[in-house]
Amino acid sequence: MNNDRILGAAAIAVAAILIAYGYGLEAPFAYEPVGPRAFPLIAAAVIAVCGAILVLKPGAVDDSQTPMPGRAIIALSGSLLAYSFLFQPLGFVISTTVFMVPIAMIFGAKWWQGALTGGLLAVSSFLLFDSVLDVVLPVGPFGGIV
Repeated sequence: MNNDRILGAAAIAVAAILIAYGYGLEAPFAYEPVGPRAFPLIAAAVIAVCGAILVLKPGAVDDSQTPMPGRAIIALSGSLLAYSFLFQPLGFVISTTVFMVPIAMIFGAKWWQGALTGGLLAVSSFLLFDSVLDVVLPVGPFGGIV
């Protein structure tokens, strides 16, 4: 079993946990049209589909892969932990842009490619959630600019 299939199985397990916890989310009052459970359920669906693709993809096992890519997993976990702490004080756009830099570097990109992609992803996602879905996201210290 190669690393892709292990990662795919882990992604499916994470998606199942997201669904279990996300489905029970309810707001004390209706302040958004889709409610608080929409984002975790949509994220879980995307994660599950990506995990299934990794598990079911055709091809032979690649023996050149290391048995446990430890440094990348630790860096990814640390980045995700930092993102969870910085999300509220820095806001969605800044924290997502900053989060994308180490993630891109883990996958072999340059820091500026991660910053550029992260910035574009963060702004477009913020506009989608704020304007189209009416989901309230933290704006951070530069609130109202985007």
